[in-house]
Amino acid sequence: MGERIKLTAADGFELNAYRAAPEGTPKGGVVVIQEVWGLNTFIRSVVDGFAKNGFLAVAPAMFDRLDYGYESDNYGPDQFVIIGGMMKKFDHATALHDVEAAIKAASVAGKVGITGYCFGGSVTWRAASKGLGLSAASGYYGGGIPNYIDLAPVVPIEMHYGDQDKGIPLDQVEELKARHPEADIYTYEGDHGFCNFARPSNYNEAACKEASARTLAFFNTHLAG
Repeated sequence: MGERIKLTAADGFELNAYRAAPEGTPKGGVVVIQEVWGLNTFIRSVVDGFAKNGFLAVAPAMFDRLDYGYESDNYGPDQFVIIGGMMKKFDHATALHDVEAAIKAASVAGKVGITGYCFGGSVTWRAASKGLGLSAASGYYGGGIPNYIDLAPVVPIEMHYGDQDKGIPLDQVEELKARHPEADIYTYEGDHGFCNFARPSNYNEAACKEASARTLAFFNTHLAG
């Protein structure tokens, strides 16, 4: 269903992206922010899924400034060594240029929402705090809550966390809830990455279905309503 495209950020950088369009007139646009494995099988499936549900979806390659064309379906420890090296050089401020380029591409369909998983969940919150032309945000298990808890969303937002996620303690999730009562923050019976079917040890189908249904309803309300 989807296709590989290029986006051009405001600073002139050209990055890869994956785009999928629905049949007929789209209800709105959705930007999908990757996990740390790039535009891999899972992320492309998410983009395709939004298209099947009536949205024009675009996923920018967020690590292209570090390793052009990077993506991987390897969830093993050896890949984490590579990822760790890239994250040491990752610049969140510059990355928002790439997010904004994806928002612009999705905006041809109307109002735009953003979602993301793991690393992408954190980027989702950061983007929601800047606005960037967004109308809604729904992030999944964004780690490093203390690094973005002080950023106040300026668009409607919901977040989804697993109650067994050792990397995101529930006390941090509760602190985020207390600091931002305007946000809808949900917890599910599951580990980190509970929506990634490509990681059987983490995947929780029931939790993912519940969270994904909430995201779809949220976007239908704020983008298509």
